[in-house]
Parts: sequence; C-alpha cells; structure tokens
Amino acid sequence: MTHDTDRASVPLQLPGDGDWLAWVGERCEGQLAEARRLVEQVKTGSGDAPGVLADWNRAETAIANAGEVSLWAEVHPDAAVRDRADELSQEVQKYVTELGLDRDLFAVFDALSADGLDDDARRVLDHTLRDFRRAGVDRDDATRERLRELSERGVRLSQDFGRNIRDDVRSVRLAPERLAGLPDDYRAAHPADDDGLVTITTDYPDLVPFMTFGSDGEARRELSLAANNVAWPVNDQVLQDIFAVRRETADLLGYDSWPDYDTEVKMIGTGAAVAAFIDRISDAANERAGEELAVLLERKRQDDPAADTVATYDSRYYEELVRREQYDVDGQVVRTYFPFEQVRQGLLDVTGRLFGLEWTPVDRAEAGTWHEDVATYDVGLDGRRIGRIHLDLHPREGKFKHAAQFDVVRGIAGVQLPEGGLVCNFSRGLMEHGEVVTLFHEFGHLVHHVLGGQGDWVRFSGVATEWDFVEAPSQMLEEWAWDADVLATFARDADGETIPPELVAAMRRADHFGKGTHAAQQMSYAARSYWFHAQQHDDLTAYGDELQRRYSVYPPLEGAHMHCAFGHLDGYSSGYYTYMWSLVIAKDLFSAFDVDDLFAPDVAGRYRDRVLAQGGRKDAADLVADFLGRPYSFAAWEAWLAE
Repeated sequence: MTHDTDRASVPLQLPGDGDWLAWVGERCEGQLAEARRLVEQVKTGSGDAPGVLADWNRAETAIANAGEVSLWAEVHPDAAVRDRADELSQEVQKYVTELGLDRDLFAVFDALSADGLDDDARRVLDHTLRDFRRAGVDRDDATRERLRELSERGVRLSQDFGRNIRDDVRSVRLAPERLAGLPDDYRAAHPADDDGLVTITTDYPDLVPFMTFGSDGEARRELSLAANNVAWPVNDQVLQDIFAVRRETADLLGYDSWPDYDTEVKMIGTGAAVAAFIDRISDAANERAGEELAVLLERKRQDDPAADTVATYDSRYYEELVRREQYDVDGQVVRTYFPFEQVRQGLLDVTGRLFGLEWTPVDRAEAGTWHEDVATYDVGLDGRRIGRIHLDLHPREGKFKHAAQFDVVRGIAGVQLPEGGLVCNFSRGLMEHGEVVTLFHEFGHLVHHVLGGQGDWVRFSGVATEWDFVEAPSQMLEEWAWDADVLATFARDADGETIPPELVAAMRRADHFGKGTHAAQQMSYAARSYWFHAQQHDDLTAYGDELQRRYSVYPPLEGAHMHCAFGHLDGYSSGYYTYMWSLVIAKDLFSAFDVDDLFAPDVAGRYRDRVLAQGGRKDAADLVADFLGRPYSFAAWEAWLAE
C-alpha cells in the first residue's frame, strides 16, 4: 500500500471555538460522500483482489471517519450539536446497512480469490464475506427490506435509550445533618440552599462518595432509588422495542436467538455458552459471597440489631466499614493521597514508562477541543508522534454519564493518526482509590486504541478484537493501580507525604473482601443482559428482580427499575458477561508479569507488541497464546478468587 506520510502525522483539526455545528456536518457528510465514491470504484474496478481490498479499505476508513460523529452526540456542550450528531449517526448507520445488503457489492467480494494474499488481507476478505452474510445479503428481497427497516429502527432506539439516560440527572434534597459520615471536602462542596437543604445528584461525583461514606441509611436508600430510576419509565418501553428489534433480526437471519447471533463473532462462541459461563462463575463465587454477606450483616447489626438483610444501598457503606475496622483501611484517609491532578499525571507517567510512550501536552488553541475541561496530549514512541488523546474527565450537563473510551480517528499507517477520547465523570478534588482504578482501566482502552492504530487495515485498527476480549487489557492495567511502588510515584497527600507501603498492603488485603459478592452481583447484571435478549419478558422489572434474587446476595431494591439506566444493555446487548470473561483472561495475562518488577521491559514490551499493537489482526485467543506461550485458562482467576 502507498501512503501519504505527511498527512499521516497530522492530527484531525477540530474547530475549537469555531462553528462546530457546521464542522460536524461537513466532516461526516464529506466522509460519507468519499465512501460512496470509493464503493462505486470497488463495484466497477478490475476485480483484482489486492486492488479491490485496497479500495475497500479506503471506503471503510471513510465510513469509520463519518461514524465517529457519535462522539459529539455524547460530549459536546451544545445541545444543537449533539442533536445534529445523532441525526448524522443515523445516516451513517443507514448507509452501512445498505452496503451490507448490496448484492452487487457482495458479488465482487464473493468472486475474489484469496490466492496470493498475505494473512492480513486474507483475514479482511474472510471477515468481509462473513459480515455480508450476517447482514442478510443472501436473503430474499422482502427479508432484506425488513432487515433494513429493523436496522434503522434499532439505531434510533439506541440513540433514544442513551439520550434518556444522559439527560435525566435526578437528585434528592436532604437536611445537612443527613450528610453525616461524608468527608469534609464533600460537605463543603454541598452547602445548604435558601431552604436549608442540600441537593445531591445521581452524577457519579455525588453518588459514589455518598453511597460509600454516608451513614444515614435512609438517605442512601433515597439516593439509590433515584439513581436506579434514571430514565424510568420512558426507557422501559424503549428497551422492549430494542429487544424486539434484535429478536426479529436474529430470527430473520436464521439464528435461534439474538445471543446466538451476537456471540457468533465473539470468543465465547454461542449463546448457550454465555448462560453456562454465568452459572459457572456464580457457582464458583457463591460460597465466598455468602461468607462475605454474613460479615456485612453482622456489622450492620451493630447499628441495627433487628437487621435481617443487607440491601444494595448498604453494600458499599458496610464494605467500607469492614475494611476500616477489620483491615485498618479508612477510605477517607486513602483518598487524601489521590488529588485528581496528581493522579492524572501519575497515570501518564506510569503508562509512559510501562509501554515506552511519551505524552506531550497540547494546548486547547492547537487541539481545538470541544470544552475547556478537555486535556489533550500527543503520543510519542521512539521520538515519533504516533497518536493523540483527549481526556474529558469531569461531569457536566448533557454529557455522557459513565466512563468509556471513544474513537476520534481510527489510525492507519501512513494515512491518518489514531486519536481517542476518554470520557469520564470524576471529581475535580480528591479521588477514591476505586476511581483511580477506574481511570487506569479506561485509560487502558485509550492506549490500546493508539498502539493498535499503526497498521494498514482500518478493520483491525485499535480496539478491534472480539468484543468479549476488549476489557481484558484494561482490567490487567488496573493491577498497576494496586502496586505500592507504582503508587509511590504519584500518590501523595497535601503535606507531600507519599502513601505508606503498609497502607497499600492493607488496601490490597481489604480489596480481597467483597470479591465474592461483587462476582455474584456482576452475574446478576450479566443474566439480565443475556436473558432479556434470549427470551421475551413482559415485565422487565419483575424479571430483573427475579434474576437479582437468583444470582446476587443482595435483594432487589423495591420501587427501582435499574434496567432503564443500565446503558450496557444497548452497547453490550446480550454480552455483559464480557466483563467477567475478560477478567478471567486479564488475570491470566497478568500472570506473565513479575509482581516485584511491574516495569520489567522485556515482558511489558512483548505484551505491548504481541497484544496491544496487533489490534484485530488475529483472533484474541491467538493474541493471548502468542504472549503467554500457551492457550488461556481459568487457573489464574480461580487462584485469585480463592485468595
């Protein structure tokens, strides 16, 4: 392939304080027009396999560039830009659907010979033909037309689902004394209003500390109920419609269920394997979860002798008390070592050292970012710029409410530089250690996106592996947020004192408490994700509560409808099991590292080059085997659970 190396080293020019509404439209529509031109070139070209695939790669690149408009729907401060981005996202997906059902285009690829193609090009051809089949190109005209309608409806529903969550920030108003137990800086940041009441929202910087430290159980229940009713009742019907679209799509394509369709292109392979995996993890965690629940209940009874259960809104609070009282770890002391700005810089220093990367700050005037909160860095490797990242880490009105990495540009060697955006909702002040772990996790996706964006094929660029593997590298990077030597490089309190190694050791011991209850709760979420898609259920709340009782040790919260704000039901659809599946693999990957020297360059470099830098060039199981020298196994995870 021939490349324009000058163009490839230049980041995307964002409009900054300019006309975002016009830029978003021009960027997306221009790339769609280029894609259409290239697709026609594919359909009328010579039929030579290398030439066809090269043109197709350029077309897919243009489509990917157009599709990144979805980021602006999640983060831009101007509602008009967000709405326009949603409209354009529908146009992109409509075009993608049209291509997947285009028999003439399919015929071009179906006629190609793989003889003489290298491994990457052959994989592109195989995956392209697979995608056409999964889109329904070989179905009759009526079926293809119905699949087209379902796809377009599904996109609109998904956008509605996400928008309803994003725009529905709920709150409770409490008397100041009901903030008992909260840190001083938290209470100072939440003064009483003219009515003498304090407003606490369901945004993470309000919600997480309150659920962890707030000693007023009824206040925790009120806030938890508000958080678990975000987007209720509107998203209840939206979800039913999404599930119906997916079930009908799978049926028209000849699959027994949506999970069977969904898992065909994942490591796990089948829907039945998902159900079996959920039960396997649940069975493995049950005994430990029961023991931990007994400890929590015993501690709760010190406050309420008549207590006979631990509620969901009790879990974080009493886990924190147990860790403080039985493991000598006080979360309010721990957080004093993690001011946000120090953590952010520490993260850059740690990942730079680990992967040999350089992070160079870029001022907003040059970066042209969408909000003054966004911090931009150029990414360097061996003195050469290989990407750019944008960190949008604090909450604001109309912004995506959770934590995720979004593509800005998918990197292609010699064509365009990879750029990614990290979108989170952290406090500007002190962070809980759990939030530090989350930041390391999400940043892992960003590193994967940049390092995996150095190849020739957009299809394999960045985090392009099977969807049930994508969390594994990020979950493994969490380990560096638990190491005393690593934390000592950036975790310091206001007096400049470094976090004591004995405190980190206690934190690690305390972290083992709750592994069982966490795994059980995760399986209740995974079960919702799977069974909501596998079968029709008229009352999602009632069935979700049933699954909560079956898998979790915490009873359902009466009056809550958590599925309406469970954003992963859209993006992960039936595959929320992914988080635990990936954790199993992450523990196996981490077993190759020396815990006494987490920066050892040989293993870190091998991991960077054989896993992260490969993007989607190989199946995930092969990437893991290339790194470990053997197939992945459950052994490391099982040993970790038993610790």
